[in-house]
Amino acid sequence: MTEPPRPPGAADPGDHPDPTPPPAAPGPSAPDEPTAPLSGSPGPAGYPPPGGYPPPSGGQPPSGGYPPPGGYPPGAGYPTGGGYGPPAGYASNEDKTWALVAHFGGALGALISFGPLGFVAPLIAYLARGQQSPAVRAQALAALNFQILWSGIAFVLLFVSWCLLFLPSVAVVVIQIAFGVIAGMKANEGNAYRYPMSASFIK
Repeated sequence: MTEPPRPPGAADPGDHPDPTPPPAAPGPSAPDEPTAPLSGSPGPAGYPPPGGYPPPSGGQPPSGGYPPPGGYPPGAGYPTGGGYGPPAGYASNEDKTWALVAHFGGALGALISFGPLGFVAPLIAYLARGQQSPAVRAQALAALNFQILWSGIAFVLLFVSWCLLFLPSVAVVVIQIAFGVIAGMKANEGNAYRYPMSASFIK
């Protein structure tokens, strides 16, 4: 037997009902609600949200943290132009020159005169510069007192040496020259030298 025709919209009793509801009638659309971005998710254009960078590591200064150019400390150990001063122990180069004249000149005078004139150069240095410079005065006095003593000894021995082949005079001259050169080297370094076997005739 054939079934009688069913009215439209009637369901077959053996068929399963369609679980999907019919679409809703179109109506006015509601505005889209903004959604909060997830933590750590990139923002627009693929960049992370501002303020999410980790702190700098390794002690590197942040951008723009470099010191301004020319920020080196003054006087970094390099001498400035024209920074050459007087030699150590003297007020000027002239004082050092006169001190060397007193010592080396005494030795040279003793060599030339064979002893008796070793005091001449220290005396000249003392009279020419000793009143203006305390350093030259001290150096010249030390040389003058030494050379006066040994120049006197050399003068006396010159007469005695006629009978002794001048050997004592040679020894005296060697002493005058040796200690005069040593004192001159010390004076060149800016140091005062105390002559051994000397006397304080002049103060």
